[in-house]
Amino acid sequence: MHPSKVRRDALRQLADLPNIGPAGAADLRLLGIHTPAQVQGQDPLQLYRQLCAKTGTRHDPCVLDVLISITRFMAGDPPKEWWHYTAERKRMLGTE
Repeated sequence: MHPSKVRRDALRQLADLPNIGPAGAADLRLLGIHTPAQVQGQDPLQLYRQLCAKTGTRHDPCVLDVLISITRFMAGDPPKEWWHYTAERKRMLGTE
């Protein structure tokens, strides 16, 4: 869902999270995450690495940006567009 439309009081399905659409929700389900509450406390880099391992492919690094956005949101941060986290991801991976 676009971050501007996210309502913290209406998180019922994965697509209610910021930046999560059908493909992102499918990725989360592949990781065993079926509800927004299950995102809370997760490590975005670990989730990204697990997703790459489960699918046998290196996913676009922007997927990590999305995972950072939803873990931060579930930790209490306001919803932000995924690209807000690109610089942080680059620092995290040492690619800046």
